[in-house]
Amino acid sequence: MKTSIIGYPRIGRLRELKFASEKYFRSEISAADLEQTAKEIRLYNLELQKKSGLDYIPSNDFSFYDGVLDTAFLLNAVPERYTALGLSTLDTYFAAARGYQGEKGDVKALAMKKWYNTNYHYMVPEIDDSTVIKLAGSKPFELFKEALESGVVTKPVVIGAYTFLKLARYTGKKRAVDFVEAAAAAYSEMLNRFSELGAEWVQFDEPSLVMDMTDEDIKLFDALYEKILADKQDVKVLVQTYFGDVRDCYNDICELDFDGVGLDFTEGKKTLDLIKADGFPKGKALFAGVVNGKNIWRNNYADTVSVINEIKKHAENIVLNTSCSLLHVPCALSNEVKLPESYKKHFAFAEEKLEELAQLRTILSSHSPNETAEYKDNAALHSEPRIGSDSAVKERTTALTDRDFIRLPSFEEREKIQKARFKLPLFPTTTIGSFPQTADVKAARTALRKGELSAEDYEKFISKKIADCVALQEEIGLDVLVHGEFERNDMVEYFGECLDGFIFTDKAWVQSYGTRCVKPPVVWGDILRNKPITVKWSTYAQSLTSKPMKGMLTGPVTILNWSFPREDISLKESALQIALAIREEVLDLEANGISIIQVDEAALREKLPLRRSDWKEDYLDWAIPAFRLVHSGVRPETQIHTHMCYSEFADIIKDIDDMDADVITFEASRSDLTILDVLKNNNFRTEVGPGVYDIHSPRIPSKAEIQETIRKMTERIPVSKLWINPDCGLKTRGTEETVPSLKNLVAAAKEARYENS
Repeated sequence: MKTSIIGYPRIGRLRELKFASEKYFRSEISAADLEQTAKEIRLYNLELQKKSGLDYIPSNDFSFYDGVLDTAFLLNAVPERYTALGLSTLDTYFAAARGYQGEKGDVKALAMKKWYNTNYHYMVPEIDDSTVIKLAGSKPFELFKEALESGVVTKPVVIGAYTFLKLARYTGKKRAVDFVEAAAAAYSEMLNRFSELGAEWVQFDEPSLVMDMTDEDIKLFDALYEKILADKQDVKVLVQTYFGDVRDCYNDICELDFDGVGLDFTEGKKTLDLIKADGFPKGKALFAGVVNGKNIWRNNYADTVSVINEIKKHAENIVLNTSCSLLHVPCALSNEVKLPESYKKHFAFAEEKLEELAQLRTILSSHSPNETAEYKDNAALHSEPRIGSDSAVKERTTALTDRDFIRLPSFEEREKIQKARFKLPLFPTTTIGSFPQTADVKAARTALRKGELSAEDYEKFISKKIADCVALQEEIGLDVLVHGEFERNDMVEYFGECLDGFIFTDKAWVQSYGTRCVKPPVVWGDILRNKPITVKWSTYAQSLTSKPMKGMLTGPVTILNWSFPREDISLKESALQIALAIREEVLDLEANGISIIQVDEAALREKLPLRRSDWKEDYLDWAIPAFRLVHSGVRPETQIHTHMCYSEFADIIKDIDDMDADVITFEASRSDLTILDVLKNNNFRTEVGPGVYDIHSPRIPSKAEIQETIRKMTERIPVSKLWINPDCGLKTRGTEETVPSLKNLVAAAKEARYENS
C-alpha cells in the first residue's frame, strides 16, 4: 500500500517565506533573494518527504501568495489593468494579489474569498470576454524539473479546470461554458508537457466537486475532462477532491478516463457509502483521504484501519492519502519546545502526518495489524482520559432555554432608543477595531515575553499607545472610537489565553492569506471565563474621550472556527461553552459604562457545510443561536455590533439578519460592493457598514474614490442605516497608510452628509 499527500505547507518551518516576501515588498532584498528563499523551502520540504518514505511527493504546491492566483497566471487569465503596469512578471503577480500604487499606476487587488470551509483565503480569478485562456506560464514545469534535479519524480499539482472556471468571476457576457474548449486545450497541453518531462502522475485538484452540483455543472465537468483526457499519452491523471464527498458526480468521475481518484474519507460524510453502493472501478487507484489535513489531533489508527478494511472490499489499488492539503496545519511539532509532552503526544502537525502515513502503511501491510507496536502505542494514547473536563460547564450549557437566545425589545424598538441615546450624525464613521501593530508594539510584547520588560512598564507602554490612538481618532474626526487593541496578539489567540480550556503553541503558524499567518489555539478542555478580559483597557480608553468607545470582542463561532477544535464533543457544545464565556464579558463591559460593544464573527460562514442540505441541522441551527446567546442579556440602549469578512453572504443573509445585532460591518470593497444588492433584495433590517476601502492592500484610497463608493451604497441602502468604515481591522497596515486613508474616509462621509441633508 503506497502513501501520498495532496500538498504541503509552503511558508517554511519558521515562516521564512513571509519574512522574505515582506522584505521584498519593502525593497530590502532582490527578486533573486526572494526566489532563493523559496527554493530553499521547497528543497527542504522535498527532502523531508523523501526521508519519510512518501511514495507520491507533490510539486507545484508551493506559491508565493496563492495557488489559485498561480493558476490564473498559468492560464493567461490576468486582467489587463495589471499587465498594463509594465512590471516584471513577479511584480505583476503581486500587484494582482495586493494592489499597486506607484509611479506606474494605481490599481486595486483582485477580490479575495475564503477557500471553501477553511480559514485560508484565495484570490478570485477575473475573466472578461477578451480573456484568452491558454497555457502561458511555466511554473509547474520548472518546479517539476527542480525536484527532478534532486532525484525525485514528483506528482505535479495544479488546480483543476472545472474548479478554476467555477471559482472565477466573469465580468462580461461570457460564462464558464464559453471557455471549455480553450481551458481543455490548455490542460491537455499541460499533460503533454509533463509527459515529455517524465512525470508519471499529474494531480488536478477539483474541490468544487464536493459542492452541490446542478446538471449544468456536471455537463461542464464532463465536457472539460472528456477533452482533457482524450490524449493524455503516458502520464497518469489523478482527480483529487477534498473537504467533502462527491455524491452528485461520483459515477461521472468513475466513468471518465482518470487513472486515480482522490476521495475524502474524513469530511466526506457519504464517501464510504458511495463506494459501498456503487463500487469502485477496477484499474483505477483510489487515493483514500484518511489522515485529517485540517486538524492537529493524532490519527486514531483503529478507526482508520476499520475504514480501510471496508474500502478494500470494493477497491483493489488503495493509496493512503491526506484528506486535504497539509497547508491547513502547522509545519512541525518539534518547534514547540515549551509545550509539555503530555500535550504534544496528542498532536500531529504536517511532519508528524507524514509519519502517520508511514506507520499506517506498516500496520496495514502486517498480517496482524492489531499486534504491531505502532497500533498498540496509538491505541494506548487514545484510551487516555480527557483532561480538562468540567461538569459545571456542561451543566450550564444543558440548562439553557429558548429565552436565553432572545433579546428584548425588538430590533425596531432598540433602533429608536439607540438613535436617541447616541445622536450620531448621518453616515457615522468608525473602524473595525484594531489599529496598526507597529514595530514598537511587537518589540514590547516580545520583550515582555522574554522578561526584558516588566509587566508594569508594559502596561504603561500600552496605556500610552491607547491614549495616542484615541487622540489620533479624535483628530481625524471619527464618530465612534476604538482603543486600538495594542495589547492583543491575535483576535482569537488573545481571548483563548484568557479562558480556561485552551492551550497554545509557540510556533505553530498556519497561512491565512499571502504573508498573513495565524497561530490557532487548541481547544483542549471545557471552556470557562474566570475573570474579565477586556474591561480594563476599554474603560480606560472611554475615560479619555466623550465620544462612544466600542468594546471589542471576538464571537464564539469565530473563536471556535479559528481554533483547532476538540473531536470528542460536538462543535455545537464547544460553541455554546464559548458563548457563555463571552456573554459574561459583554455584560461586564456594559456594567462598566461601555455602551457600544462589537462582537466579531468574521468566520461565521467559514464552517458552513458546503452542501446546502446540511446547513441548518449541521451548523446554522447552533451557530446563529450561539451569537444571540452572547448579547441577549444587554439593555436596549446598548448597541451591539458585529463584523464579517471575505466570504459569500448572499445565501445566508436572512440568517445573518437573524443574529439580531444592531449594526453589522461587512467586507465589501474587494467584491465591488456586490453585497449591497443582496442586502436590498432581502430587506436587510440591521444597520450596516459595508467596507469602503480594502485594508489588505497598501494603497491609499482617495476621498473621491470613497465618495463614489458611498454614493453606490446610498442607491441600495437607506441612508439612516448606513455606517462608513474600512472593510476590516487595521492591524496589518502601517500608520503611513492608515492615517491618510481614514482622513479621506471621514472627509468623504462629511461630503455625503452634506449631499444627503
